[in-house]
Amino acid sequence: MRPWPADRIAFGGDYNPEQWPRATWREDIELMRRARVSFVTLGVFSWSWLEPAKGEYDFGWLDEVMDLLHEAGIAVDLATATATPPPWLSAAYPEILPVDRDGHTLWPGSRQAWCPSSPVYREHALALTAALAERYHEHPALAMWHVSNEYACHNLPCYCDTCAAAFRRWLRGRYDGLEGLNDAWGTAFWSQRYTDWDQVLPPRRTTTFANPTHQLDYARFGSDTLLDFYRAEKAVLTERSPGVPVTTNFMTLAHFDLLDYHQWAPEQDVVSTDHYVVNTLEHPAAELAFSGDLTRGLAGGQPWMLMEHSTSAVNWQPVNPAKAPGQTLRDSLAHVARGADTVGYFQWRQSRAGSEKFHSALVPHAGPDSARFREVCRLGEVLERLGELRGSTVEADVAILWDYQAGWAASGPAMPSSALEYPAVAHTVHRLLRDRGVVADVVHPSADLTAYRVVVVPTLYLVTDEHAAAVAAAAEAGAQVLVTFFSGISDEHDHVHLGGYPGAFRDVLGVRVEEFFPLMPGETVALGSGSGHLWSEDLTAVDAEVLDRYAAGPLRGRPCTTRRAEGRGAAWYLSTLPDDATFNALLGQVLDAGGVTPAAEVPPGVEAVRRRSGHGSWLFLANHTDQPQSVNASGHDLVADRPVDGVRLEPGDVAVVREG
Repeated sequence: MRPWPADRIAFGGDYNPEQWPRATWREDIELMRRARVSFVTLGVFSWSWLEPAKGEYDFGWLDEVMDLLHEAGIAVDLATATATPPPWLSAAYPEILPVDRDGHTLWPGSRQAWCPSSPVYREHALALTAALAERYHEHPALAMWHVSNEYACHNLPCYCDTCAAAFRRWLRGRYDGLEGLNDAWGTAFWSQRYTDWDQVLPPRRTTTFANPTHQLDYARFGSDTLLDFYRAEKAVLTERSPGVPVTTNFMTLAHFDLLDYHQWAPEQDVVSTDHYVVNTLEHPAAELAFSGDLTRGLAGGQPWMLMEHSTSAVNWQPVNPAKAPGQTLRDSLAHVARGADTVGYFQWRQSRAGSEKFHSALVPHAGPDSARFREVCRLGEVLERLGELRGSTVEADVAILWDYQAGWAASGPAMPSSALEYPAVAHTVHRLLRDRGVVADVVHPSADLTAYRVVVVPTLYLVTDEHAAAVAAAAEAGAQVLVTFFSGISDEHDHVHLGGYPGAFRDVLGVRVEEFFPLMPGETVALGSGSGHLWSEDLTAVDAEVLDRYAAGPLRGRPCTTRRAEGRGAAWYLSTLPDDATFNALLGQVLDAGGVTPAAEVPPGVEAVRRRSGHGSWLFLANHTDQPQSVNASGHDLVADRPVDGVRLEPGDVAVVREG
C-alpha cells in the first residue's frame, strides 16, 4: 500500500477514467505528472462499470488504471462506488427508490436515487464494498478508502414506508415507551397523542404546521440512519482491508445542514470535506473561510482534507461565473491556511457529456494549452513547497459555537421570524473577526471552551443543560462570552425554558427578556450607537451593566447590549443584529477584554491566518482588494519562493511567509 503523500500538501482530485477512451488514460498520467498531482479519488460513480449485472464484477479496467497510477507514483483514495446505484439495481428492486414528502417516488436518471433505510440497497452496497476491499487491499497504489460520496446530498429526507418503520424503531430506542415520546413531542397539543407505535409516521405533507419536535427527531433520524450505513461500509473495509484509513467527504457549505457532522467526525480516520464557492452569497470568500474553520473544528483542531472544490465555474448555480485569474490558487491556499493538508478538486478532466459537463476541472475543455491548466500547474509547484508545514495547526483564541441540531430546531415551523436563518449571525461574527485578522475555531458546544479567551454563542436556540453549564463555566474560568439573541430558548426536545428568555443563559447573563420584537424585512431600529436589524427584544438588565440601548420604536430606552462579570471572565448579551460598524466595535471591546490580538496587523481587505508547529510558523496573507497592499512581515515567501522583508501583495495575490 502506498502511504498518503507526506512530503507535500497532497494535490489531486476525482478521476473518472471510465468516461474516456483508454488512449486518454496515459495522456492523463503525463498531465498529472506535469501538474505534480500526488493523489486521485477513483471510482466514486463507477458501480455500473464495476458490477454490470448482479454479482458479476468487472475489475479489469480498474486494475489497469490502478497499475498506471502506481507506476506514476500517484496515491489512490479508492471509493466504494456506492453513492449511486446502477440502473439494473433500481429496475430489479424499485423499493430502494426514495420518496419525497408528498409521496412521489424519485426515479433513476440522476444520482443518489436510493432510500437510506433500504435493507436491499445496503445488502448490495456492502457486497460491492467487500469485493473491492478483497481485490485491492494489497494493491500498492491504495492509500485510503472513500466511502460513498456526499451523503444526503440528494436523497435525504426520504418519507417512504421503509423509512417510517425504521423511524419507529429509532424512536423506540430513544424514548421510554409511547408516554416518553408523547411527552417529548408535546402531543397534548392539537390532539396528537399517540396510543400505538404504528400510528407514528414521518412528517409528511400535512394540513398546516407540523409538530416541531416530530420534525426535529426526523432530522436526527435521517442523520443517524446514514451514519449507520457509513459505519456498516467502514466495518467491511476495516475487516477486509485493515490498516488503510477510511473517510467520507462532508459538505461544510453554508447551505448544507442535513447531517450532524459533529456525530460523524469521530467516525472518520481523516476528516475530509467538499467546498464550492457560492457566488450568490454576499460574502463568498468569508463563507469559504467559515467552512475551513468549521471543518477544522470537526477535526478537533487537527489538519484535514479538502476532498473537492473547483478550479473555476460550477454547474449548479443560477449563473456560474468563471474564477478570476489567480483565484484558483488563492482559494486553494485559503483552505490550506485554515488547516487543510490535502487539496483536491472535482474533477481531473472536464466531462464532455452529462449534467456536470460545464463544471470546471483541472484539465478544462480547452485542454492543457490553457491559462487555467497553467495555473493548476503553478498550484502544484506551490503545494510541493508547502510540504514543510504539513501537520501544523492553526492558532485561534476565539470559539464560535455551532450545532447542527440547534439549527434544525431553529428552522422549525411557526417561529417568531422566518427571516432569521440559523447560520446568519455565526457567519456575520466570523466575517467581522476575519476582517480584523482574528481567527476563530467553529466548534460544537461540547468542546473544551475553557481553552479560549473569547467564546461567541450565536443564535444557539436549542441547548442542553450540560452545554449551557459549559458556556457559563467558560466565563467563570476567564473567557469573555458573547451570547446573541434567540439563544438558550429551548431544551433538546424543543420545549421552551420558562421564566423568561434567554432561558438557559438567563442567570449567567443577568438579563431577562419578556417578549421578542422581530423586525420586518428591511426594517431597522436605532440604537444609542448605530442601528439594528432582523431582531429586537424587550430586555431587562437584572444583574448586568447596560452598554447600549434602543433609541427609537416601542423599545425606546430599553437595554440592547449588556455585560455581566462572571468569575474571572464576563458574559455579554446582544439582543439585535447591529450594522457591521456597530457590531465590529462591540467585538473589539470583547476581544480587548479577552486579550485577543490579530494574527497580523493588516490593511482592510487582507486576510491573515497563522499555522504553527514545533519547528516553525507560517503566516498566510491574501489580498481580496483591487489595490496593492503591504504587510509588515518577514521571512521566506513560499508562494513566490523568495525571501521577504515586508510583503507587497498585488490585487488578488497570496503569500505564505515562513517566519523567522
